[in-house]
Amino acid sequence: MHKNEKKVALVSGANTGVGFQIAKALADNGYIVYVGSRNLEKGEAAVAEIGGEAKAIQLDITDANSVHAAVNLIQTEFGYLTLLVNNAAISHAGTPNRTMEEVLGAQRASIAPISELKTVWETNVFATLAITQSLLPLLQKATAARIVTVSSALGSLQVNSNPDNPYRSAFDAVYGASKTALNGIFLSLAIELENTNIKVHLVSPGFTATALNNFQGTDSVEEGSIEPIRVALAEDLPTGSFTGPANFSGPDNILPW
Repeated sequence: MHKNEKKVALVSGANTGVGFQIAKALADNGYIVYVGSRNLEKGEAAVAEIGGEAKAIQLDITDANSVHAAVNLIQTEFGYLTLLVNNAAISHAGTPNRTMEEVLGAQRASIAPISELKTVWETNVFATLAITQSLLPLLQKATAARIVTVSSALGSLQVNSNPDNPYRSAFDAVYGASKTALNGIFLSLAIELENTNIKVHLVSPGFTATALNNFQGTDSVEEGSIEPIRVALAEDLPTGSFTGPANFSGPDNILPW
């Protein structure tokens, strides 16, 4: 980085959960952090708690106008972006307030409503790539930039093809497979950008209790944020990495594709 170049980050879905923890860690480590939130008031409340140089920004990654406005704001205020953290995601598009078991049962490949599958993939896959594409020009203007995308070990084909995996039955066609697709697209992006100033990383928080699973995960948000925060702050990881918490991964926290 240039001597006077401040580190500027954007975290999507950052008003709560793992995204909030990542944004706070970045702010605590000297980043100017745009805290992306679909509801601006919730983003402003999160910023008040995060402190530092955090900034609330209205951001719905599925809304092209919202993305365009966010890109323009960062362009106007700084003209570059050091770090993009793609955290925003949804787990289902059906009836709300169901248990995790009910959601997974309805998202089996044999019965999953195609309309719901498309809705989840629109956020988790297509919109995540779209906002990344929109921000690439700003990332290219930073001296050294990174893209960190929050994925899931649930998206690993190798892990889920192992009959001994106790979480194998949770690999559904809607959410789980969306993370597989996400991994493939961002590995493709990492390969494309490997000789540029931009590194690309994928990271799994593990089985974290968040709104994605009706707060039925086994790890607290703080525990689940440890690996995403490590990756968000690390500047020396090899591009194209896919890592997860120690209890879900192998040496150096590496997850298999």
